[in-house]
Amino acid sequence: MRRWLTRAEESLGNHSDRLNAINIFPVADGDTGTNLYLTVRAAAAAANDAGTSDLGVLLTIAGRAALEDARGNSGTLFAVFLTAFAEPLGGASRLTGGLLAAALHRAQIRSWSALSDPVPGTMLSVLEACAGGAGEAASGHAGDNSNQVLAETLTVAVQHALQAVVQTESQLGALTDAQVVDAGGVGFLLVLDALRAAALGEELDSELIDGLHGYGIQSPHIHAGNDTDGVEVMCTIELSPLDAATLRLHLDELGDSVIMSAVSETEEGYRWRVHAHVPDPGPALALIHEAGTPVNISVTQLATAAGAGAGDT
Repeated sequence: MRRWLTRAEESLGNHSDRLNAINIFPVADGDTGTNLYLTVRAAAAAANDAGTSDLGVLLTIAGRAALEDARGNSGTLFAVFLTAFAEPLGGASRLTGGLLAAALHRAQIRSWSALSDPVPGTMLSVLEACAGGAGEAASGHAGDNSNQVLAETLTVAVQHALQAVVQTESQLGALTDAQVVDAGGVGFLLVLDALRAAALGEELDSELIDGLHGYGIQSPHIHAGNDTDGVEVMCTIELSPLDAATLRLHLDELGDSVIMSAVSETEEGYRWRVHAHVPDPGPALALIHEAGTPVNISVTQLATAAGAGAGDT
């Protein structure tokens, strides 16, 4: 698992510019690759510092670190994925095909539910497809914990994820018009291939993303020239589940791309990672401060999100 996250960090670092170049949904701000890379880097660092051989504990530590340092919509969704992926692995010291399928299924459910308004044709669709493929591959080998079943399950999961990435172009009008696949979906595909390679002791598939629309190295940054209004607001805050649901409802009324996910349990509720796109930060920050005492607040202009964290506080 440590090797997986390290290799995912390296792969996303190598591909971040091209992922940024095709980033057009939910906003054309050219930062999906950077956000995924920085979030996975936080997870990898935490995993490498964790002194445990329990897969669930290790990935829970990594997932919480990713949530606390999540960047953007795509990074936040990956962090939610990782924390949920860890849950079925508690007590295990070795990944199997059955555990992988269970972990992907749990992560799929949690990721879809974290977003107030989930949209097909995004990273969510790719996660759903790979979880479905893994479930089908593992279901015929119940109780078989061999490396052969793990290899088959991983391979099928990657194949289903690739097919889902290709399909994103036809699922979202913005992607269809731009003739590109979803940047977040491609990023998650790279993360999944890193898991396959790390678990099986193989190399990353260098031809995995060949031919994906908009991914040619000569292609321009398609978001260039797009006028993107509004800001991205992110923070961490301790709230009861009821107060968190109330805050989510109010943020939904102000903007979109609202993601709220529990980081860890506290005496009075949970630490929540909050993400939202809003036209103006003032009302959103007022709601957040009214709900509790936020920390790690960032406010970033979406039009300049690809820059060095403009507006971070």
